[in-house]
Amino acid sequence: MGNSSPTVPDGVTASFAVFDRTLGAETVHHDSHRRFRAASLVKILIALDRLEADGQHLPAPERALLESMLRASDDDAADWFWDSYGGPEIAKRMITKLRLTESAPPPAEYPGWWGYTAVTAADMVKVYRYVLDSADPWIRDVVMNDLRRSTRCAADGHDQWFGIPSAVDRPWAVKQGWSRFPSSVSTAGSAGGPSADGLDLTRPAMHTSGTVGADDRRILVVLTLHEVGTPWHESAARVTALTRQVNHTRDDLKADDLKATD
Repeated sequence: MGNSSPTVPDGVTASFAVFDRTLGAETVHHDSHRRFRAASLVKILIALDRLEADGQHLPAPERALLESMLRASDDDAADWFWDSYGGPEIAKRMITKLRLTESAPPPAEYPGWWGYTAVTAADMVKVYRYVLDSADPWIRDVVMNDLRRSTRCAADGHDQWFGIPSAVDRPWAVKQGWSRFPSSVSTAGSAGGPSADGLDLTRPAMHTSGTVGADDRRILVVLTLHEVGTPWHESAARVTALTRQVNHTRDDLKADDLKATD
């Protein structure tokens, strides 16, 4: 019947969800409707906004920026797109188009802070399902091919191979996110207070998301908050350990088992 439920580490607030595209159902979840600040996960929405608008006619310099934003989590690239194409309106357009019922643009007092876009694990599953199953095939290929080529070293110097890249064997495609660690300027910054619209803007956030398995069989999303002052390496180790548990939980579940247990 699969393995026991994942154990969230002490001092961590976590939300996770796994959607099996072969079974057509969510197979693992925990607090998947809790809102977190997206940090760099919002870069997928920023990319979709540009690709949906200009498609294959996207200027080469913008395509290069988009590639760096998705592969290396380039904050400068995200800043440029955000400032050039409407800021919070980007989030609003994509939330409406993808029917993300639990997400929201950054709080009104932080319109320039794209990392303060609110998301849930359940809505991030919807984002990946849209990319894989509803977006123009050309857009799907651009986004997923970039996520398959995620660089180990992010543009800000952080090792972004926590979570899925360290916990799951290839093939995988990933988009990572983090906030309020050293050098995480654009996604966290000093402007954030303890909360805004009920969104925690203080505790360090570290997220891993993407697809795992042949043909992108499963969508896996793990969102986490850590105690203030938790070092990067400790947060990364926690996220990786939790992701490994989430990935292996009920990974041998069959359709009949799903019907019997859910």
